[in-house]
Amino acid sequence: MEMKKRLNLELRNRKPAEVKELVLDNCRSDDGKIIGLSADFENLEFLSMINVNLVSVSNLPKLGKLRKLELSDNRISGGLEVLAERTPNLTHLNLSGNKIKDINTLEPLKKLPNLRSLDLFNCEVTMLNNYRESVFELLPQLTYLDGFDADDQEAPDSDPEADGLDDEYDENGEEGEEDEEDEEEEELDEDAIDDEDEDELDGEEEEDGVDDEVS
Repeated sequence: MEMKKRLNLELRNRKPAEVKELVLDNCRSDDGKIIGLSADFENLEFLSMINVNLVSVSNLPKLGKLRKLELSDNRISGGLEVLAERTPNLTHLNLSGNKIKDINTLEPLKKLPNLRSLDLFNCEVTMLNNYRESVFELLPQLTYLDGFDADDQEAPDSDPEADGLDDEYDENGEEGEEDEEDEEEEELDEDAIDDEDEDELDGEEEEDGVDDEVS
């Protein structure tokens, strides 16, 4: 689906200024550029454009409230100064799976004073000697690089997949308990029905006895 069509679908009859989160993953961008997004999305805080064939973010509009930007699995190789100019309050940036090769390409991110988390998994730059030390030195405002801080301490909530598995396990456990409870309830219901049948039979016998005495 084309990015502009997807954008219209995601709006769901809302005005752009009413949107705080926008996910455009896996749609198709024309000429590797962002299409349809405008500065009218002035309250946008989260934007995800994963695997949309982006080559450049040069036409990213001014998004002053944007905090988190997901750009993984694209073909971006530079031009990051645009982010500093148009998303000045960015705190999380994911550039995993792009064409970032040199540490110097990241230099414009120095102008993002609030940037706390940067992901560059599967970018060539991660293969350089002293990659982590160099990035932390270049971007002193960073707390986490690829999910870990400078002391190799993992960022909190950085493993959502594992959390999801735990949730599924809990749900299955609850479902299993519910099934057992249902079975017990069914057995109780059957016992109650049997008791009712016996009571009815006893009642009929008593009535018959009364009739016999009267006659």
